[in-house]
Amino acid sequence: MPKKIRDVSPPSGLNRAFFRLPIYFYRIGLGGLFGKRMLLLNHTGRKSGKPRQAVLEIVHHDSVNSTFVVNAGFGPTSDWYQNLLANPDVSIVVGRQPIDVRAERLKPAQAGPLMLNFVRQHPQETRFVSFLGYTVDGSDEDWIALGSELILIALNPR
Repeated sequence: MPKKIRDVSPPSGLNRAFFRLPIYFYRIGLGGLFGKRMLLLNHTGRKSGKPRQAVLEIVHHDSVNSTFVVNAGFGPTSDWYQNLLANPDVSIVVGRQPIDVRAERLKPAQAGPLMLNFVRQHPQETRFVSFLGYTVDGSDEDWIALGSELILIALNPR
C-alpha cells in the first residue's frame, strides 16, 4: 500500500513561476516541444470568470477515443482542478493541436491501472512519486493503489 508521507499544496512564489513557465512556450507557439507528454489546459476561473491556463503532464492517452488523462498532483485544492469542477467544458492544446474537451474525474478502479501503465512506460518518473507526497514499494499492486488514491481526470473530446 502506498504510504502518504506528507501533504502537498499548489506551489507559490518562485516555485509557482517555475511551474507556469511552460505556459509561455505554448503562447509563443512552441508547445510542440512537449510532444505528447504535456498539454495546455484552457479553463475559466470559477470565481473571476476569467480565462486561465495550466500545463499538465499527460498520464495516459487513448488514441482510439482521443481521450487524455491528467493528474491533479497537488491535490483537490489545485485551482485548475476546482475550476474544472465548476465548469468541465474546457479546451486543451496538445503539441499545436487545440481540442475541445469535457473533464471527468476517473473512478479509483479506472485510475489505478492507468497509473501502473504510466509507470511502466516512464520508469524514470518513479523518482518523482515523493513529490506527490507518497512512498511506494515498487510493486504493481502499490502503483495501482497509488493511482486509486490520486485524482486522475479524463479529458474527453466534445
